[in-house]
Amino acid sequence: MSKKHPVIAITGSSGAGTSTVKNAFNHIFINVGASPCVIEGDSFHRYDRSEMKTIMAEEEKKGNSYFSHFGPEANHFDEIEKTFKNYGEKGHCRRRFYLHSDEEGEPFGQKAGELTPWEDAGKDSDLLFYEGLHGGVKDGAIDVTKYVDFLIGVVPVVNLEWIQKIHRDKEHRGYSAEATVDTIHRRMWDYINYITPQFSRTDINFQRVPTVDTSNPFIARDIPTLDESFVVVRFKDHKFCDFLYLQNMIERSFMSRPNTLVVPGGKMGFVMELILRDQIEKMLNK
Repeated sequence: MSKKHPVIAITGSSGAGTSTVKNAFNHIFINVGASPCVIEGDSFHRYDRSEMKTIMAEEEKKGNSYFSHFGPEANHFDEIEKTFKNYGEKGHCRRRFYLHSDEEGEPFGQKAGELTPWEDAGKDSDLLFYEGLHGGVKDGAIDVTKYVDFLIGVVPVVNLEWIQKIHRDKEHRGYSAEATVDTIHRRMWDYINYITPQFSRTDINFQRVPTVDTSNPFIARDIPTLDESFVVVRFKDHKFCDFLYLQNMIERSFMSRPNTLVVPGGKMGFVMELILRDQIEKMLNK
Protein backbone atom coordinates (compact mmCIF):
# COMPACT_ATOMS: atom_id res chain seq x y z
CA MET A 1 0.00 0.00 0.00
CA SER A 2 1.07 3.56 -0.62
CA LYS A 3 0.19 6.79 1.15
CA LYS A 4 1.92 8.94 -1.45
CA HIS A 5 0.49 7.21 -4.54
CA PRO A 6 -2.84 5.64 -3.47
CA VAL A 7 -4.43 2.77 -5.41
CA ILE A 8 -8.25 2.52 -5.50
CA ALA A 9 -9.91 -0.56 -7.00
CA ILE A 10 -13.53 -1.32 -7.79
CA THR A 11 -14.15 -5.00 -8.28
CA GLY A 12 -17.36 -6.52 -9.58
CA SER A 13 -18.79 -8.33 -12.56
CA SER A 14 -19.97 -6.30 -15.56
CA GLY A 15 -23.52 -5.06 -15.16
CA ALA A 16 -23.21 -5.23 -11.38
CA GLY A 17 -23.41 -1.47 -10.92
CA THR A 18 -19.73 -0.69 -11.35
CA SER A 19 -20.72 2.05 -13.83
CA THR A 20 -22.69 3.79 -11.08
CA VAL A 21 -19.61 3.66 -8.85
CA LYS A 22 -17.46 4.97 -11.69
CA ASN A 23 -19.80 7.95 -12.17
CA ALA A 24 -19.76 8.63 -8.43
CA PHE A 25 -15.96 8.62 -8.45
CA ASN A 26 -15.84 10.92 -11.48
CA HIS A 27 -17.93 13.46 -9.57
CA ILE A 28 -15.70 13.08 -6.52
CA PHE A 29 -12.47 13.50 -8.51
CA ILE A 30 -13.83 16.70 -10.06
CA ASN A 31 -15.01 18.06 -6.70
CA VAL A 32 -11.73 17.38 -4.88
CA GLY A 33 -9.56 18.34 -7.86
CA ALA A 34 -7.91 14.92 -8.24
CA SER A 35 -6.40 13.60 -11.47
CA PRO A 36 -6.72 9.78 -11.65
CA CYS A 37 -4.72 7.30 -13.69
CA VAL A 38 -7.59 5.10 -14.94
CA ILE A 39 -6.89 1.40 -15.44
CA GLU A 40 -9.50 -0.87 -17.05
CA GLY A 41 -9.74 -4.46 -15.89
CA ASP A 42 -10.44 -5.80 -19.38
CA SER A 43 -6.99 -4.62 -20.48
CA PHE A 44 -5.47 -7.53 -18.54
CA HIS A 45 -7.15 -10.17 -20.69
CA ARG A 46 -4.58 -12.65 -21.93
CA TYR A 47 -6.23 -12.91 -25.36
CA ASP A 48 -8.05 -10.58 -27.72
CA ARG A 49 -11.60 -11.44 -28.81
CA SER A 50 -10.60 -13.52 -31.84
CA GLU A 51 -7.91 -15.43 -29.95
CA MET A 52 -10.31 -16.09 -27.07
CA LYS A 53 -12.87 -17.69 -29.39
CA THR A 54 -10.19 -19.95 -30.83
CA ILE A 55 -8.80 -20.94 -27.41
CA MET A 56 -12.29 -21.62 -26.04
CA ALA A 57 -13.08 -23.90 -28.96
CA GLU A 58 -9.81 -25.77 -28.44
CA GLU A 59 -10.48 -26.16 -24.71
CA GLU A 60 -13.99 -27.41 -25.45
CA LYS A 61 -12.56 -30.13 -27.70
CA LYS A 62 -10.27 -31.17 -24.83
CA GLY A 63 -13.29 -31.58 -22.57
CA ASN A 64 -12.70 -28.38 -20.62
CA SER A 65 -16.12 -26.72 -20.58
CA TYR A 66 -15.18 -24.24 -17.83
CA PHE A 67 -12.60 -22.08 -19.60
CA SER A 68 -13.76 -18.46 -19.14
CA HIS A 69 -12.88 -14.77 -18.97
CA PHE A 70 -13.05 -14.99 -15.17
CA GLY A 71 -10.07 -17.29 -14.51
CA PRO A 72 -6.27 -17.03 -14.46
CA GLU A 73 -5.84 -18.91 -17.74
CA ALA A 74 -7.52 -16.03 -19.60
CA ASN A 75 -6.08 -13.11 -17.61
CA HIS A 76 -2.74 -11.66 -16.51
CA PHE A 77 -3.27 -11.55 -12.73
CA ASP A 78 0.47 -11.02 -12.33
CA GLU A 79 0.29 -7.86 -14.46
CA ILE A 80 -2.52 -6.43 -12.31
CA GLU A 81 -0.38 -6.99 -9.22
CA LYS A 82 2.67 -5.48 -10.92
CA THR A 83 0.70 -2.44 -12.10
CA PHE A 84 -0.62 -1.69 -8.60
CA LYS A 85 2.80 -2.27 -7.02
CA ASN A 86 4.64 -0.06 -9.51
CA TYR A 87 2.15 2.77 -9.19
CA GLY A 88 2.21 2.63 -5.39
CA GLU A 89 6.01 2.82 -5.37
CA LYS A 90 6.66 5.20 -8.27
CA GLY A 91 3.43 7.04 -9.08
CA HIS A 92 3.29 5.70 -12.63
CA CYS A 93 2.78 2.37 -14.43
CA ARG A 94 2.04 0.77 -17.79
CA ARG A 95 -1.45 0.39 -19.23
CA ARG A 96 -3.30 -0.60 -22.37
CA PHE A 97 -6.93 -0.81 -23.48
CA TYR A 98 -9.30 -3.56 -24.58
CA LEU A 99 -11.35 -2.12 -27.43
CA HIS A 100 -15.00 -3.10 -26.98
CA SER A 101 -16.25 -1.45 -30.18
CA ASP A 102 -15.05 -0.07 -33.51
CA GLU A 103 -15.69 3.42 -32.15
CA GLU A 104 -13.24 2.79 -29.31
CA GLY A 105 -10.73 1.35 -31.77
CA GLU A 106 -10.86 4.23 -34.27
CA PRO A 107 -8.37 6.53 -32.47
CA PHE A 108 -5.89 3.63 -32.33
CA GLY A 109 -6.47 2.44 -35.89
CA GLN A 110 -7.62 -0.92 -34.51
CA LYS A 111 -10.77 -3.04 -34.55
CA ALA A 112 -13.24 -4.06 -31.86
CA GLY A 113 -12.00 -6.88 -29.66
CA GLU A 114 -8.32 -6.01 -30.00
CA LEU A 115 -5.85 -4.92 -27.31
CA THR A 116 -3.80 -1.74 -27.74
CA PRO A 117 -0.02 -1.75 -27.17
CA TRP A 118 1.24 -1.10 -23.64
CA GLU A 119 2.10 2.53 -22.86
CA ASP A 120 3.43 4.54 -19.92
CA ALA A 121 0.71 6.20 -17.84
CA GLY A 122 0.04 8.09 -14.62
CA LYS A 123 3.07 10.37 -14.54
CA ASP A 124 1.12 13.48 -13.45
CA SER A 125 -1.74 11.70 -11.67
CA ASP A 126 -2.78 11.83 -8.01
CA LEU A 127 -3.98 8.23 -7.68
CA LEU A 128 -4.64 5.02 -9.61
CA PHE A 129 -8.27 4.11 -10.25
CA TYR A 130 -8.98 0.51 -11.35
CA GLU A 131 -12.39 -0.81 -12.39
CA GLY A 132 -12.85 -4.42 -13.43
CA LEU A 133 -13.35 -8.04 -12.46
CA HIS A 134 -10.18 -8.70 -10.45
CA GLY A 135 -9.35 -5.72 -8.24
CA GLY A 136 -9.00 -7.97 -5.20
CA VAL A 137 -8.01 -11.28 -6.73
CA LYS A 138 -5.69 -13.88 -5.21
CA ASP A 139 -4.17 -16.86 -7.03
CA GLY A 140 -1.28 -18.81 -5.52
CA ALA A 141 1.58 -16.39 -4.81
CA ILE A 142 -0.29 -13.54 -6.53
CA ASP A 143 -2.16 -11.25 -4.13
CA VAL A 144 -3.40 -8.05 -5.73
CA THR A 145 -4.86 -6.78 -2.43
CA LYS A 146 -1.38 -6.21 -0.97
CA TYR A 147 -1.06 -3.14 -3.16
CA VAL A 148 -4.59 -1.72 -2.92
CA ASP A 149 -5.28 1.12 -0.48
CA PHE A 150 -9.06 1.20 -0.91
CA LEU A 151 -10.98 -1.81 -2.28
CA ILE A 152 -14.67 -1.48 -3.16
CA GLY A 153 -16.94 -4.36 -4.13
CA VAL A 154 -20.06 -3.93 -6.25
CA VAL A 155 -22.19 -7.03 -6.61
CA PRO A 156 -25.92 -7.79 -6.99
CA VAL A 157 -27.45 -10.94 -5.57
CA VAL A 158 -26.65 -13.70 -8.03
CA ASN A 159 -30.16 -14.11 -9.52
CA LEU A 160 -30.27 -10.39 -10.32
CA GLU A 161 -26.81 -10.65 -11.87
CA TRP A 162 -28.01 -13.45 -14.14
CA ILE A 163 -31.13 -11.51 -15.16
CA GLN A 164 -28.95 -8.54 -16.12
CA LYS A 165 -26.56 -10.79 -18.03
CA ILE A 166 -29.32 -12.52 -20.01
CA HIS A 167 -31.07 -9.27 -20.93
CA ARG A 168 -27.85 -7.41 -21.82
CA ASP A 169 -26.59 -10.21 -24.05
CA LYS A 170 -29.93 -10.46 -25.82
CA GLU A 171 -30.48 -6.72 -26.32
CA HIS A 172 -26.94 -5.57 -27.12
CA ARG A 173 -25.20 -8.66 -28.48
CA GLY A 174 -28.01 -10.60 -30.13
CA TYR A 175 -27.41 -13.77 -28.11
CA SER A 176 -30.20 -16.21 -27.35
CA ALA A 177 -31.14 -16.87 -23.73
CA GLU A 178 -29.86 -20.44 -24.14
CA ALA A 179 -26.44 -19.23 -25.32
CA THR A 180 -26.16 -16.88 -22.34
CA VAL A 181 -27.12 -19.63 -19.89
CA ASP A 182 -24.34 -21.76 -21.41
CA THR A 183 -21.93 -18.87 -20.78
CA ILE A 184 -23.08 -18.58 -17.16
CA HIS A 185 -22.56 -22.31 -16.68
CA ARG A 186 -19.09 -22.21 -18.24
CA ARG A 187 -18.00 -19.34 -15.99
CA MET A 188 -19.36 -20.82 -12.77
CA TRP A 189 -16.20 -22.58 -11.55
CA ASP A 190 -14.06 -19.46 -12.03
CA TYR A 191 -16.82 -17.28 -10.59
CA ILE A 192 -16.91 -19.31 -7.38
CA ASN A 193 -13.12 -19.51 -7.03
CA TYR A 194 -11.90 -16.12 -8.29
CA ILE A 195 -14.75 -13.59 -8.33
CA THR A 196 -16.83 -14.31 -5.21
CA PRO A 197 -13.93 -14.53 -2.68
CA GLN A 198 -12.89 -10.97 -3.48
CA PHE A 199 -15.96 -9.57 -1.73
CA SER A 200 -14.67 -10.83 1.62
CA ARG A 201 -11.52 -8.72 1.15
CA THR A 202 -13.16 -5.38 0.37
CA ASP A 203 -13.25 -2.28 2.55
CA ILE A 204 -16.80 -1.57 1.42
CA ASN A 205 -19.35 -3.69 -0.44
CA PHE A 206 -22.38 -2.35 -2.28
CA GLN A 207 -24.82 -5.20 -2.89
CA ARG A 208 -28.08 -4.60 -4.74
CA VAL A 209 -31.00 -6.71 -3.51
CA PRO A 210 -34.30 -6.68 -5.47
CA THR A 211 -37.65 -6.39 -3.73
CA VAL A 212 -39.47 -8.22 -6.54
CA ASP A 213 -39.54 -11.93 -7.35
CA THR A 214 -36.32 -13.01 -9.11
CA SER A 215 -36.52 -16.67 -8.06
CA ASN A 216 -36.30 -17.87 -11.69
CA PRO A 217 -33.91 -15.49 -13.47
CA PHE A 218 -34.10 -17.47 -16.71
CA ILE A 219 -37.72 -16.47 -17.43
CA ALA A 220 -37.67 -12.90 -16.05
CA ARG A 221 -39.22 -10.47 -18.53
CA ASP A 222 -37.36 -7.40 -17.38
CA ILE A 223 -34.60 -6.19 -15.06
CA PRO A 224 -35.76 -4.90 -11.66
CA THR A 225 -35.25 -1.15 -11.48
CA LEU A 226 -33.22 0.67 -8.82
CA ASP A 227 -36.50 1.73 -7.18
CA GLU A 228 -37.46 -1.96 -6.95
CA SER A 229 -34.43 -2.76 -4.83
CA PHE A 230 -32.37 -1.94 -1.78
CA VAL A 231 -28.62 -1.54 -1.62
CA VAL A 232 -26.84 -3.24 1.28
CA VAL A 233 -23.66 -1.35 2.18
CA ARG A 234 -21.28 -3.46 4.26
CA PHE A 235 -18.22 -1.88 5.89
CA LYS A 236 -15.17 -3.90 6.85
CA ASP A 237 -14.80 -1.74 9.95
CA HIS A 238 -17.89 -0.30 11.65
CA LYS A 239 -15.77 2.72 12.67
CA PHE A 240 -15.24 3.51 9.00
CA CYS A 241 -18.06 6.07 8.84
CA ASP A 242 -20.69 7.99 10.80
CA PHE A 243 -23.81 5.82 10.52
CA LEU A 244 -26.05 8.34 12.31
CA TYR A 245 -25.03 11.06 9.83
CA LEU A 246 -25.77 8.79 6.86
CA GLN A 247 -29.15 7.76 8.26
CA ASN A 248 -30.08 11.42 8.71
CA MET A 249 -28.98 12.23 5.18
CA ILE A 250 -30.67 9.25 3.47
CA GLU A 251 -34.40 8.88 3.96
CA ARG A 252 -35.67 5.33 4.66
CA SER A 253 -32.16 4.00 5.36
CA PHE A 254 -31.49 1.77 8.35
CA MET A 255 -28.78 -0.34 9.96
CA SER A 256 -29.27 -4.11 9.75
CA ARG A 257 -26.00 -4.95 11.54
CA PRO A 258 -23.36 -2.90 13.37
CA ASN A 259 -21.31 -2.61 10.16
CA THR A 260 -24.15 -2.63 7.60
CA LEU A 261 -26.33 0.15 6.21
CA VAL A 262 -29.36 -0.51 3.98
CA VAL A 263 -30.51 2.25 1.61
CA PRO A 264 -33.20 2.55 -1.08
CA GLY A 265 -31.87 1.44 -4.48
CA GLY A 266 -32.62 4.81 -6.06
CA LYS A 267 -30.15 6.45 -3.66
CA MET A 268 -27.24 4.20 -4.67
CA GLY A 269 -25.21 6.88 -6.47
CA PHE A 270 -25.92 9.47 -3.78
CA VAL A 271 -24.84 7.27 -0.88
CA MET A 272 -21.67 6.29 -2.75
CA GLU A 273 -20.67 9.93 -3.10
CA LEU A 274 -21.49 10.64 0.56
CA ILE A 275 -19.35 7.75 1.79
CA LEU A 276 -16.52 7.70 -0.73
CA ARG A 277 -15.73 11.41 -1.06
CA ASP A 278 -14.66 11.63 2.58
CA GLN A 279 -12.34 8.64 2.16
CA ILE A 280 -10.76 9.99 -1.02
CA GLU A 281 -10.08 13.36 0.60
CA LYS A 282 -8.43 11.63 3.57
CA MET A 283 -6.23 9.55 1.25
CA LEU A 284 -5.12 12.54 -0.81
CA ASN A 285 -4.34 14.64 2.27
CA LYS A 286 -2.11 12.04 3.96
